[in-house]
Amino acid sequence: MTDTAMNDTASNNTTTGNVAQGNREVRLVRHPDGALAVDDLEVVPTEMPTMAPGHVLIRNTLLSVDAATRLRLDPVSPPGYLPALKPGEALAGMVVGEVVESDAEGYAPGDLVHHDLGYREYALVDPDNQALGVAGALSKLDRELGPPELQVGLLGMTGLTAWAGMFVVASLKPDDVVWISAAAGAVGSVAAQLAKAHGCRVIGSAGSAEKVTYLKDVLGLDAAFNWRDGLDEPLSEFEPDGIDVYFDSVGGDHLKAALTHLRPLGRVALCGAIAGYDGQPPAAPDNLFNATTKDINLRGFLAGTFADRLPEARKHLAELWRSGDLNLDLAKYEGLESAPQAIVDMLSGRTTGKCVVVLG
Repeated sequence: MTDTAMNDTASNNTTTGNVAQGNREVRLVRHPDGALAVDDLEVVPTEMPTMAPGHVLIRNTLLSVDAATRLRLDPVSPPGYLPALKPGEALAGMVVGEVVESDAEGYAPGDLVHHDLGYREYALVDPDNQALGVAGALSKLDRELGPPELQVGLLGMTGLTAWAGMFVVASLKPDDVVWISAAAGAVGSVAAQLAKAHGCRVIGSAGSAEKVTYLKDVLGLDAAFNWRDGLDEPLSEFEPDGIDVYFDSVGGDHLKAALTHLRPLGRVALCGAIAGYDGQPPAAPDNLFNATTKDINLRGFLAGTFADRLPEARKHLAELWRSGDLNLDLAKYEGLESAPQAIVDMLSGRTTGKCVVVLG
């Protein structure tokens, strides 16, 4: 592929670096029949975006692969969520990139930025419009806080989701006993480490023996178990007196178990329900009345609700990372062509930590 310098169309900025001829993006081929398959998606060549007044041209470099993307790939998305994609439409996702050209105040060539037009190599972004709502707003990143790998995961929407879920939604206290589901995943692993750093006793669950070992030996959790071997027995064994906080990324039988083992005045941060993202949704818990009898607080939330607190979260998370209290593990895929496989692997539980695709 030949590189050629682009002409600067902005009146107050100068373009630096080279821009490749042509572009590529990931599109939906068909709505999945059950679990997502790699060939339900395709990577197609497209024309380079044409610079427009008030916009920013960005070379995307590191794509965040998130489970919530799956919610838009069915014919109808969940009520109140972002609209479903139609076959032939490009996917959207959070991504870190570098400004190539700018006609928007506050952005200059070379700036490191975060935005929601991922799943393509180059993006033309209007700072006033977001594909993923307020959480996807174009924002300039502080390189001094850490490398792009840190910015797209720990200091991005992944970190904000875990931070808000723990400290705002669940009102975490240092003496809490906390259960984190999907604790080896992107959000769960951050939430688990935040609880440990806050002085809590933390139990994590995951879907394989290897991930259980990771939770104990790498993340240093107090206890961990494979949910495929059961939920009630290990929870009773590890914490017979019950738990105070449950961070839910799974739903279904996991939420049912939490309602059984939560103490009175327990708190549940309903982050997601990945058990139902990639196929038939699981049955709702049949013991929901426990929330009434135990005076349990269940609150669902979206990271975008707390977008105004992202600077605060980033500062806290960066401090914990620099002190060694937060570990960042990445499942890395190379090149946009690997993005469909990355999504499938992440949804099926074959990745550990934050799943990313290196684009540049």
